[in-house]
Amino acid sequence: MRKKKECIAMLLAGGQGSRLGALTRHIAKPAVSFGGKYRIIDFPLSNCANSKIDTVGVLTQYRPYLLNSYIGTGSAWDLDAGGGGVSILPPYATEKGGEWYKGTADAIYQNLAYIELYDPDYVLILSGDHLYRMDYRKMLRRHIEAGAELTVSVMEVPVEEASRFGIVTTDGDGRITKFTEKPKQPDSNLASMGIYVFSTAVLREALARDSENPASSHDFGKDVIPTLLREGAKLYSYRFSGFWRDIGTIQSYHETSMELLDPEPGFDLLADEFPVRSRENIQPPQYIGPEGCVRECFVGNGSRIFGAAQHSILSINSYIGEGARVRDSVLLPGARVERGATVTRAILGEGAVVAEGASFGSENLDIEIAVAGNGAVVEQ
Repeated sequence: MRKKKECIAMLLAGGQGSRLGALTRHIAKPAVSFGGKYRIIDFPLSNCANSKIDTVGVLTQYRPYLLNSYIGTGSAWDLDAGGGGVSILPPYATEKGGEWYKGTADAIYQNLAYIELYDPDYVLILSGDHLYRMDYRKMLRRHIEAGAELTVSVMEVPVEEASRFGIVTTDGDGRITKFTEKPKQPDSNLASMGIYVFSTAVLREALARDSENPASSHDFGKDVIPTLLREGAKLYSYRFSGFWRDIGTIQSYHETSMELLDPEPGFDLLADEFPVRSRENIQPPQYIGPEGCVRECFVGNGSRIFGAAQHSILSINSYIGEGARVRDSVLLPGARVERGATVTRAILGEGAVVAEGASFGSENLDIEIAVAGNGAVVEQ
């Protein structure tokens, strides 16, 4: 038994992220580059560090190598202290054999032994693919003061978008009276953010029972939470009013990236309070050539700009050749736009190349965002 913790975090980071298409063909969604120098996993890990939660289990599954090597010891987020820190938790074999995680609840269930090492009073469960800043200590305080067995972080969403989320209905005290996963006709616009605080004993028992249910899909939103609600457990909501975005689709990824460039963005990467930490590669400074022109852009270190870029995110080691033009686009690490090429409303994956003189993307807003996968080559 290690030193007892009041609360530890379990970060679900094993998703394939098929909605991000070519960007996740070879890497897990939480490892996708975002914001020029970050990866999506940086945001929940930074929230943990800023909230003084020093023990985090990261549950990986799909193409985990890059994600595992990126997290390393956790030192970039001050999560490398003895008696806690960050731990990578992939699926593992037992005497009954090995198998993939069957769902979000099953992933936690298979790692109850890790939780027991720290004997926590509470377990914070997080998703690895959302963009937001949150002080988890405030949510934990709400959980304790309400005498809750489970607290679900919620926020108001437009009524027309409510059917995309798990929808929560509450009474005047914030106690959850109904939880429906992606209802066709929602009766509330309070959406679950996929962030949960469980009292550990309740979590342990709920997961054990769920594991024995052959009809369960072993998912928190579809199975565990509705079951607890039917059984009369004390479920409460925690209302969050800050910026939160699921960036798990090409459209939302591109839109959110462009919003980062607003004069007063909803999510400010440059904010001093609750800073976003990253395991940034050591790179030389960016270089803007004699004819280079950059406006309204984030430009990562190691980038070389000889052409023009406007309202775009140029990640580390990006390259824009002479006479090339990039607009309203995202270049992931190592992407290249060769001499005379144009890139408009597009996403270039890591190491992708737009060949000399080629054109990629369109200004037509009715056309979907153009995406070149990692290592792809776009010819004329």
